[in-house]
Amino acid sequence: MSRAGGNASFLSDKQVDIIATRLAERLSAPTSANAHTAVTRSAPAIVSGGVLGEGVFATVDDAVRAAGTAYRELDGMSLEGRQKIIAAIRESMTEHAEELARHAHSETGLGRFEHKVIKNQLVARKTSGTEVLTPHAVTGDNGLTLTEYAPYGVIGAITPTTNPTSTIICNTIAMLSAGNSIVFNVHPNARECSMANVRLLHRAIIRGGGPANLVTTVAEPSIESAQALMGHEGVRLLAVTGGSGVVRQAMTSGKRAICAGPGNPPVVVDATADLEHAARNIIAGASFDNNIVCVDEKEVIAVVSIVGELLRQMKQQGAYVLTEGELHRIEQAIFTEQRG
Repeated sequence: MSRAGGNASFLSDKQVDIIATRLAERLSAPTSANAHTAVTRSAPAIVSGGVLGEGVFATVDDAVRAAGTAYRELDGMSLEGRQKIIAAIRESMTEHAEELARHAHSETGLGRFEHKVIKNQLVARKTSGTEVLTPHAVTGDNGLTLTEYAPYGVIGAITPTTNPTSTIICNTIAMLSAGNSIVFNVHPNARECSMANVRLLHRAIIRGGGPANLVTTVAEPSIESAQALMGHEGVRLLAVTGGSGVVRQAMTSGKRAICAGPGNPPVVVDATADLEHAARNIIAGASFDNNIVCVDEKEVIAVVSIVGELLRQMKQQGAYVLTEGELHRIEQAIFTEQRG
């Protein structure tokens, strides 16, 4: 685009998004009986997750179809080609870790912003990638064994509201490294931040030399879209992070499924432990992101001989010991049903 006089002027990404949104609204609007009647709509300040493109599709069928095409393109690439894609993803997700964390915290109202930044950075840098997929051979008296890793194809992934962006980043790096494409059905309560995450991944993949739509999602995620994804003939594998209900559905879908449901991790402390070190790390882990992470410490099991000292050390780290009355009031506030 150029102005009169030849001076180049380029639209920003935000301006392009606003124009695309307005065009989409006009094209989809019903034709008025009065052709001269103008219908005006205010453009959103930021791109809504409902705007299609950059991996976001209107239906599960469209998302799976696009991911299938992208998978076949990726299948023709070398491992070195995949490495470049993953490197671009790691760079982008590290750069946008704070932005995505703030978006997730604002939208879901869960956890702590600063801890979500840490989670995003951790999975962007430390999730295993193509480096663990190198073929290897073993020889012996009985011959030669060659091990090579092959992809499944299109993976259907369900993500939670507790760790929306970090789960998407982790899944994407691991699954694309192995040569798969992914269709996400994100949690409706984390829809906007998840859509933003998918768009950033889409751009990073293309910058890294990969095909469009290796990572896709549906614009309006719901229980129905999750069920459609689980039953879709174009999906070869399910990866589910969520509550017991969605995990149960995935396990009975008839497809191979890798599932992570609710966690209740215990900490065991015995007489051999460094109690100061144990207390410090128990408190740090249990308070991380307000304990919404399923792998955070949820309860402590300690041998009798060190209980008193462990409690003292935990209080020094900021723990609070409830009285019987306080415990009862908290139980009444938390639990709707008392068992046992």
